[in-house]
Amino acid sequence: MSNGFEGKVAIVTGGATGIGRGVAQAFAREGARVVVVTDSNVTGAEETVASIKTAGGEATFVKCDVTNETDVAAMVAACIKAYGRLDYACNNAGVGPDGKRFPVIDIADSPREIWDKTVGINLTGVFLCLKHEIRQMKEQGSGGAIVNISSIGAVDPVPGFSAYASSKAGLNALTLTAAKENAKHGIKVNAVMPGPTENTKLFEYLTAADPSMKEHMASSIPMGRLCTPEDMAAAVLWFCSDESFVTGRALPVDGGMLST
Repeated sequence: MSNGFEGKVAIVTGGATGIGRGVAQAFAREGARVVVVTDSNVTGAEETVASIKTAGGEATFVKCDVTNETDVAAMVAACIKAYGRLDYACNNAGVGPDGKRFPVIDIADSPREIWDKTVGINLTGVFLCLKHEIRQMKEQGSGGAIVNISSIGAVDPVPGFSAYASSKAGLNALTLTAAKENAKHGIKVNAVMPGPTENTKLFEYLTAADPSMKEHMASSIPMGRLCTPEDMAAAVLWFCSDESFVTGRALPVDGGMLST
């Protein structure tokens, strides 16, 4: 893909593992300088940065709790201090019911704190990131592109995932609103909705207790395999590329699951 990523700058939240790591590495391969962001998994984020540098790219790590606006503002400020600009952002940081960190639980049995924390990270956190990323891009006056990581669960929820599905559905609406507000500034805002994606913490924890779930998930995908972080990264980079004249869309990257 030769679409002018060379010398540009990208922020990737949730960049310690999985989809975030795949996106950060993909941006770097195309020549962008990358700010890798996480809150709790500092070791993972540093490993992502190290992998980029080993491959000849340029990256730096910033610690940020996306639910804390002071942290988010400081994240963007750190990006500008390190690289002087912000051209792309992938708002990937999120949580879901994986049976370990958050239970898969019906609405009637769910504690309020699970709802609050899930919505806080998956929706409010993206709102805060968008707010400060867009401000910086508008100040620069040269446009930009932002991709939020949603889920096919936003449009096809499953039992036990109420807070997750609701937060991702809200994220889709937030994406469309941001796109309509900022098209006149040359800022594209889109979302990617992954299907079941291997090599992510959510998938790892969900399948740890029941390894047969992996085969079941793969068999539910018409294209015959699980999604990968690289699949998501390809979609994110296309949305950010000069080839894409698209804004305000939530794209399923799911091997055809939503088409059945």
